[in-house]
Amino acid sequence: MPLTMPEELLLLMLDDETGRLTDRAAPAGDYALVGAMLAELALEERIDTDPPRLRVKSPAPTGDTVLDGVLTRIQAEPEPQDSRWWIETLAQDAEQYRTAFFDRLVQRGILKAEEGRFLWLFSERRYPVISDKEEREVKARLMAVIFEDGEPEARDALLIGLSRAAGLFPLMLAPAELERAQPRIEAVSRHEALNQTVADAVRDIFAEVARYAPMM
Repeated sequence: MPLTMPEELLLLMLDDETGRLTDRAAPAGDYALVGAMLAELALEERIDTDPPRLRVKSPAPTGDTVLDGVLTRIQAEPEPQDSRWWIETLAQDAEQYRTAFFDRLVQRGILKAEEGRFLWLFSERRYPVISDKEEREVKARLMAVIFEDGEPEARDALLIGLSRAAGLFPLMLAPAELERAQPRIEAVSRHEALNQTVADAVRDIFAEVARYAPMM
């Protein structure tokens, strides 16, 4: 069974050596994760994210318990809301969603769960990689899109847009490669109307978070 977009995004965010989410993925990673969930629902033709409102196109279950819970939540909202509102709202439960996706990756033998301590005081769960095959395949697929001129698949365009919004490409590309690839990343990120709506919302929210973050 292929990985969902949220699962692929989490693999890109994960530090393979420590089993922790990379620092670069926070706090935008929470928003990108829920953006990936909305994108997956859109690809499954369950929601429509055309501005200015996100709406349910089909309430039929996808078979994915996490995504179906989000779909039910969207359908139950009494007032129609846009993608940005839903990203902000769902991001409040990002830890719950992230744990559910990590647990599935553990069940599939891609990651393993380890309990440990952070700074000798705080308990934490890490997810070291058992099989890097899936992560390598995701990266190879994205690199093929970025460094070739073909028409990207909608799924790849969405994942590239969300990876860009979460600031993940400096983790995947050397500085010179990233500079060369930047125009193509920008173009692909805006290839799909959904991609522009969701990824721009993630980027805008992250900009606001960074603007009001306390100075260290």
